Amino acid sequence: MIRIFVGYDSREPAAYHVLCHSILARTSQPVTIAPLAISALGGELWRPRHPLQSTEFSFSRFLVPQLCAHEGWALFMDCDMLVRRDIAELWAMRDPDMTVQVVKHDHAPRERAKFLGAVQTRYERKNWSSLILFNNRRCQNLSRGYVNIASGLDLHQFRWIDDAGAIGALPGAWNHLVDYDPPRPESEIAVLHYTNGGPYFDAYARCGYADLWFAERDRMLACAEPERAFSNVG
Repeated sequence: MIRIFVGYDSREPAAYHVLCHSILARTSQPVTIAPLAISALGGELWRPRHPLQSTEFSFSRFLVPQLCAHEGWALFMDCDMLVRRDIAELWAMRDPDMTVQVVKHDHAPRERAKFLGAVQTRYERKNWSSLILFNNRRCQNLSRGYVNIASGLDLHQFRWIDDAGAIGALPGAWNHLVDYDPPRPESEIAVLHYTNGGPYFDAYARCGYADLWFAERDRMLACAEPERAFSNVG
């Protein structure tokens, strides 16, 4: 079973549901998908919202090992993503010698604000934490207490991992930063990440690869005609 946790923000419900559809439409293995909604965490996250926090799941992602009782593996994904390939391909890349595996972006955004006016911050290892394969047993440092008191940089820069060599690298195609990363042919992109603002916001309706997101949404909404909804998935 592929265990997936998706960051959920109450301002972006369309993003969450379209991402889930894109996973389910392509997976060759059973998956479970759990939204990391603050209202459903049962008090697991009690830290106050930080002024620089751009989404409701900025910190809840680091509770994934705790929610899994520090057992097995789990995948975390930001909700502003779109899966273009079988998620089982990513799952097969799990390396038991790694604590986490991420796409190691060298991302230095130019703008000062991102979607909905959120402050755009710059820091080393930015966006590494937007998609994480967690080897939960090796993430004992991510206790409930630590996640609620650690600084944002300590968490997002993976300072809680004692050995930097245990941060494994995933291929860039599995976290393609839209309008930042050099363009790739659609057939080579495994996960699109609309990190600066997804096409579900009017202001970003013409962002790169917006047509792929709208096509996925339309397939999801066409559930009354399943033979049509799941044809030509690409």
